[in-house]
Amino acid sequence: MTKKTSTKKHSLGHYLKQNRRVPVLAILRTHRKVQHNVFQRDWRHRKLRVPK
Repeated sequence: MTKKTSTKKHSLGHYLKQNRRVPVLAILRTHRKVQHNVFQRDWRHRKLRVPK
């Protein structure tokens, strides 16, 4: 098994945070201008392209 460097771990955590769904309160406050997360992806179908 390979060990992750701290920069790799930081970038993976960043992509994990980007993947979160939009809070319902944010949708309501913006009068549904913000409805979905552009960065959201399905881990089964779309592969994460992380620069090395």
